[in-house]
Amino acid sequence: MNGFAGHVWVLSLVAAVCALIMVHLLAVRRTAGSSLTGAVVLTLAVAAIPAVRGEPPHYVAGVALTAGGVVAVVWATGRSRRHRSARRSALADFEAGTAAVPLFAALAERDRLAAELHDVAAHRLTGIVVAAGAALRLADRERTGDALRHADEAGREAVRELERLTELDATAAGFTEVDALAAAHAVDYRRTVDKAPAGSTEAAYRVVREALTNAARYAEGATVRVRIEPTDDRDEPVRAGGDHLFVVTVTDDGGTAVEPGLGTGRGLAGLAATVTATGGTFRAGPVGQGRREGWSVRASLPAATVLPLRRWPLWRGTAALDYALVALAIALSLGASLLSADVPAPFGGLLPALVTVVLSGLHAVPLAWRSRAPGRALAAVLSALLLWWACDRAGWTQPPVSDIFLVYGWVELTLVHSVGVRLPWRRGLFAPLAVAAVGGLALASGSGITGSRTAAWAVLAGVLALPALAVWSWGRRTARRHERLRAADARRRVLLDGDADAAVSAQRLLFATGLRDTALRHARAVVAAAEEGDLRAVREEARAGLTALRDLLSGLRAGDAADDAPPPTVAGITALAARYGAVVRYVGARRPLPAAVEVFAYRTACALMAVGVTLTVRTLSDGVEVSGPAPAVPAVERRLRALADAAGGTLSTTDRGAVRVWLPEAFPWRSE
Repeated sequence: MNGFAGHVWVLSLVAAVCALIMVHLLAVRRTAGSSLTGAVVLTLAVAAIPAVRGEPPHYVAGVALTAGGVVAVVWATGRSRRHRSARRSALADFEAGTAAVPLFAALAERDRLAAELHDVAAHRLTGIVVAAGAALRLADRERTGDALRHADEAGREAVRELERLTELDATAAGFTEVDALAAAHAVDYRRTVDKAPAGSTEAAYRVVREALTNAARYAEGATVRVRIEPTDDRDEPVRAGGDHLFVVTVTDDGGTAVEPGLGTGRGLAGLAATVTATGGTFRAGPVGQGRREGWSVRASLPAATVLPLRRWPLWRGTAALDYALVALAIALSLGASLLSADVPAPFGGLLPALVTVVLSGLHAVPLAWRSRAPGRALAAVLSALLLWWACDRAGWTQPPVSDIFLVYGWVELTLVHSVGVRLPWRRGLFAPLAVAAVGGLALASGSGITGSRTAAWAVLAGVLALPALAVWSWGRRTARRHERLRAADARRRVLLDGDADAAVSAQRLLFATGLRDTALRHARAVVAAAEEGDLRAVREEARAGLTALRDLLSGLRAGDAADDAPPPTVAGITALAARYGAVVRYVGARRPLPAAVEVFAYRTACALMAVGVTLTVRTLSDGVEVSGPAPAVPAVERRLRALADAAGGTLSTTDRGAVRVWLPEAFPWRSE
């Protein structure tokens, strides 16, 4: 019979090990929700066995607590392995894709310069052609003089603005520039918006400038109205992803076209891309009927950004292991006592049992702060130990505090290690000394101590200081290793940014060379002709400049790196969207992000990307959020959820059919 019982014990042990391995694999291969469900089911199944066998309730509770603590730690280690594996994969993709970063940085700069070239040169040169053409038709001396003065001033402005395009410190236009632009064109203008993000004010300036240029080309003699006002459309903030909006409208009541062939064919399309990229909406089209049919341009732009509230569930990141350690500490203290055959004798009665339960919780719960505030967590644990010592002296607790520290002193040592990792050494050195002092006091109060307890406390504190200092030194070495890794990553990013900057500079040089031989040369010729009083030459040079501009823009659009994959970075999402005909809007201050976060953001955008969609990338203080329309295919949403889970982030959906993926910058795999 004893042999049969031994075989049953061995089989039970093997089954328990297999179950724990299954929980670990679930945590590695599945999302937090599904793997946590498996862990809870296993714990309940283990607790159900003694319940079915008719064991006392305290024994069943002890089994549940002990099994829960062990399963929690196994599950948390599996989660940690899942995060580390995801990080290694992301870093491998980042290293493989860094070669494309300079190329796509140059292409992005080329597109920016092309858009600027269109806006600046087309605006100035078109105004010169319109004024010169009108003066030549009327053959009026006063009108001719005005046209020559305008050509001289506008030509010089065009030269200055074209030369500015290759400068490194170009600044975005604001509402002041919009006011000056409207005043220069003498239009009916009103603005009731005072503040907006830089990207929105730059887009507003470009909308007004392009609309006024088109009105001068195609609606001579029309009354033009420009309005910049807060929106009264309740649906638009929802479409913009939660942003407050203002509206820019430019309308005219119709007129006559000055001359054919003045446009470049990119104005409205470029404006639509610019406005959508900032998070707004753009519409342009005819208004009115008959001979007085006019034109309206309307752009809704973000006035302020409302950042989403995020909650980091307890099973995410380092918090998973922290709370698992809390469960283990409670399981080993209360669970082991409840498994005793003579319960409630170990507790010594109802009051000692209640005090022991409370003190066990106070001693274990601060482990949940291990990653966020290890110094405070250690102070709380040591305070609980001192309180336990005081209750022990009063005879309120059982077992004694000396036994508690011998069995559960790993809690203090775990927090000492965390202090070494996360706090500077001058602030963290107190941790091992405090543990040695309080631990020595707890051990010196034991019943086996004879003689002077003060002397015993001094000796025991000195002995405990050695392992406490060793654990703290281990934490310091871990912190230095993390710092070296961060420094190496920063050096790699500096080198990569240097390569990208060099490619951008080369693109600017190439652009400046082409610009010097085309639109810039004609703009200077316009100024020279105006100084000589040759209005016909002014018009011809301005028209030639517009033609050269159109040819230069066509040449810049050629030769895209269509066969190259964009780099897996936040900036690479723009190039990816261009291939889908989609739009990416960036919200928040752009700053360098850890390589793994860049890759996770790019992967998220890949999963959300579809033809014509608009994605939003928000750079937050603690990470990045990628949002867009919810995918119609359930498999894509499952892939997104798995990606967010592996990155330590969250996925949420809204009632407007959008999905948000938050990716934290404080990686869960950076725990010690």
